[in-house]
Amino acid sequence: VWDVAASRGRGPRGDGKSQQQWKEKILQILAEIQAPLSLLLLRLCSWALLKLFNRLFLGVQLHRGQLEMVLRAARTPNVPLVFLSTHKSPLDGLLLSFLLFSRGLGVPRVTVGAQVCSPRLRALLARLGGIFLPLRMEQAQSERDEGLSGAILATYTEEVLRSCQPLLIFLEEPPAALHLSVAARCWLAMVYRAVRDGAVPDALLVPVGIAYDLVP
Repeated sequence: VWDVAASRGRGPRGDGKSQQQWKEKILQILAEIQAPLSLLLLRLCSWALLKLFNRLFLGVQLHRGQLEMVLRAARTPNVPLVFLSTHKSPLDGLLLSFLLFSRGLGVPRVTVGAQVCSPRLRALLARLGGIFLPLRMEQAQSERDEGLSGAILATYTEEVLRSCQPLLIFLEEPPAALHLSVAARCWLAMVYRAVRDGAVPDALLVPVGIAYDLVP
């Protein structure tokens, strides 16, 4: 991150005040990407989602063979899991997160696309594990590196993978089914870069999906 800032001729040089200003700018961009998980909110939302899903769906069926495969993959030491999923409904992220969490796979970091989110909803989703592209990269609608924002996003992705937190990437944005979204390209590029540059020795790509009798 410091190298990218310095290469543009306006890096964190000079006195302590200048370095503090750069640090504040970096933390501001990081806050656009993620927020610390809230255990209290996770417990409350798990309880609320269980009630919601019981009212919304007649039943939820899991493929036992595929679930066992995922659990076996999760036991691979020092290799992060990257779940790749299609996107049929706005409930997909909540439903998949709930299922993975309830099966002992931890709280996944879930990529949230460029759909319009109010600041309050964005803050709530971030505390539940949602991660976002920096605002500048969202507005640019491009997967190319966006300078400082791109460097911070790449570093953050490396840290998520290095700490073996599950990462859930949605490959498309409803209603554009079967079309790889710009946000998905960006996140996949960050995962590829982390493995290519040796930040993690490997990553397990696990396809997951949800099928609805009737899409809510």
